Amino acid sequence: MVTLDVRPQLLDTLSALRDRVAAARFPLPLSGAPRARANRDELLAQLDDYLVPRLREPEAPLLAVVGGSTGAGKSTLVNSLVGRKVSEAGVLRPTTRTPVLVCHPEDHHWFSGMRILPDFTRVWVPHQDPGDELHGIGREERVLRIETADTLPPGLALLDAPDIDSLVAGNRILAAELISAADIWILVTTAARYADAVPWHLLRTAKEHRATLITVLDRVPHQVVSEVSRQYGALLTKAGLGDVPRFTVPELPESAWGGGLLPTTAVAPLLTWLTHQVHDPAAREAAALRTANGVLDSLKSRMPELAGAAAAQYAAALRLTSAVDTAYDSEYARVRRSLKAGAVLAGDALKRWRSYPLDCSAGELLDALVENLGVLLLCAVTAADERIDEAWRREPAAGAAGLADRDPTLESAEHRIGMTVRRWRRVLEEYAEEESRDLDRSTAPDTEVVAALVATALLGGRRAQAAGEELAERIGAHRALRLRDRAARLLSEYLDRALHTERERRLAPLDALEVHAEPQAELIAALSVLQKER
Repeated sequence: MVTLDVRPQLLDTLSALRDRVAAARFPLPLSGAPRARANRDELLAQLDDYLVPRLREPEAPLLAVVGGSTGAGKSTLVNSLVGRKVSEAGVLRPTTRTPVLVCHPEDHHWFSGMRILPDFTRVWVPHQDPGDELHGIGREERVLRIETADTLPPGLALLDAPDIDSLVAGNRILAAELISAADIWILVTTAARYADAVPWHLLRTAKEHRATLITVLDRVPHQVVSEVSRQYGALLTKAGLGDVPRFTVPELPESAWGGGLLPTTAVAPLLTWLTHQVHDPAAREAAALRTANGVLDSLKSRMPELAGAAAAQYAAALRLTSAVDTAYDSEYARVRRSLKAGAVLAGDALKRWRSYPLDCSAGELLDALVENLGVLLLCAVTAADERIDEAWRREPAAGAAGLADRDPTLESAEHRIGMTVRRWRRVLEEYAEEESRDLDRSTAPDTEVVAALVATALLGGRRAQAAGEELAERIGAHRALRLRDRAARLLSEYLDRALHTERERRLAPLDALEVHAEPQAELIAALSVLQKER
């Protein structure tokens, strides 16, 4: 007989794979991102709630999760299998809000701890009316209510899950997570709804994962039992599920209002089948082995799919980053060309230079140059941002929260650039003072004059040739050359700093999403290691 593989090495490999899956993130709103996030969450649930616990403790009771559509009679079925009311049932939909797990008293310890469904708070109320409130439990806290019943055979637990098509999204998510924890999936549908899309989606998922599955066709009118059963069987066969065990429960007064228990004869075949699964070692092993291997085998397709989604995220992040880099590189080059051409010495600054020193002071000339330099940088940043906005509008991934939005609480680019050029001016004046310090005080020019002349020579191009000549006359050719070299390096440093700050500002929301290249390789590597270990 084939047994579950519970080698420590396999469990360690699975734990490493689980960590890689948990670390995978898909924050950019690509077309496949919602599916990738859902697949990741579903896979994590199966690993945490079923596969790892089952492999660690193969002797634990089998868990049969009862799932199905709204009004299918799941809770009534569970109550009838147990022989008393343990799960709330009724005409109000959705009825099942808090999942209820029922087991034999001897098996209580298997489920009272965090072996499976570790994110759920356990509440054990074996004698409480299921309709009573669970006092002391917060509304946002996820609760698993544990009941015990000696009418169930030891080694079997039933879990009544919320509706898989519930109007409440949280219930649908919860139902999917609970089903992922099952050794045996029990799908309940009705004579009126057995062809609906939702239960068939669940059936197809079970088939893909090769889970141990049985179906219950509930509330079937006596006069059409044969015909409905035949049609349902034909649909299952067509879907490749013809070998799935099928049970039929007739429509009875007890199931009409969802408040009573079905006769023992109505659920006896199903209870017999479930009892056989736990009492017969081969059947028990087969049920657990089929589902566990189904999850393991499904990783061959699910992990590459996650890796592909991670690669798509990184590719999109690269495109977004490239748009920013291209725009700012282009504007940086344009600013350098403008500086070389003397574009800063224009407008009011040019007028002041032409009237200097008769009708314009050195300070006024320096003010005008600093203002024009700030305008040049601000225009470059604005142009770069416009190019980025245009490129990002063509990229679906740019719709992520925070990428296209400008944070109104941040200082404006104009303010940041203004601060940068004013700091540049202050350092430039310090350089000018250092070069003038050793000159004869009687003939040494004012520090502001030296700073204005070197700034004009740097920023004015050919039109400012006279500024360089006058600077050499005032402080000497050697000092003038040295000051111009230092001032040029300082200008490049502050130019780089200003545009780098603005580039990083545009990239910050994208960087915060932490989309990297590693997850794709790590997911594939984790799968490869697992396959070798198996």
